[in-house]
Amino acid sequence: MKVASSNAELVASLPQQGAGCHFVPTMGALHEGHATLIRVAAAACEGADVAVSIFVNPTQFDDPSDLSRYPRTLEQDLDLCRAAGATIVYVPSVTDVYPPGDGLPSTPIPDQATKPALEDALRPGHFAGVCQVVRRLFDLVRPRAAYFGEKDWQQLQVIAAMTSMLSLPVRVVPVPTVREADGLAMSSRNRFLSPDDRRRGLSLSLALCEARRAATPARAEEIMRDVMRRAGAEPDYAVVRDAATLLPRSSGEAAPMRALVAARVGAVRLIDNAAWMPGAQA
Repeated sequence: MKVASSNAELVASLPQQGAGCHFVPTMGALHEGHATLIRVAAAACEGADVAVSIFVNPTQFDDPSDLSRYPRTLEQDLDLCRAAGATIVYVPSVTDVYPPGDGLPSTPIPDQATKPALEDALRPGHFAGVCQVVRRLFDLVRPRAAYFGEKDWQQLQVIAAMTSMLSLPVRVVPVPTVREADGLAMSSRNRFLSPDDRRRGLSLSLALCEARRAATPARAEEIMRDVMRRAGAEPDYAVVRDAATLLPRSSGEAAPMRALVAARVGAVRLIDNAAWMPGAQA
């Protein structure tokens, strides 16, 4: 496995950039969820390189303290990448990604990043930063396919929409959420949960399970909020939306739907989601 810590080293590590690698962008603090993304990419790459980026992107943090406390675990991350099948790990500096004075092209922001009033409203500028860094990484790495976890469902839809808007030659591949044995969605933030908060955090996945018995989106949303509040979590939202647009669905439309939840558990904010369809009873 090669480790490229500059753009020049990345180019030297990808002698066949034009052919395209399979790519897993990350911010580090890697866990089994990231390892699954790498393994899925390695299984699909047909002999091409599997590139992983580790870059804590400052432009997607609206809270400087959140950026400063984001865990940096590079040596452990490299070990995980190696074991999972990565062939190249790109660990750039901020100036590699955003060269001072270099006029990088502006990146259009799709409606999924501004209209749903979910993560976009609670984390102003977050998805603009995500679009900016993902486009920049795509330009640098030039992958043929990029892999993203469904745990960050809203981010996945934003990236897929941006890639389509720009007609980028990258296939965005979703990978199902990886969960702990107790159902908690794997996240780099889980390490900050106290034992009691971890138990409260399980209410997010439980809420999604309970919502499946609801006959209407409104009832599903009521159930999810109630489950989280009873457990001591503080919901930011609990909604059922169109899976692709992230907007409320008009009655009679036939398209996949997604239940999306976010809540504060102690000092940690957690998100989760699952496919939803009307249940057998209200």
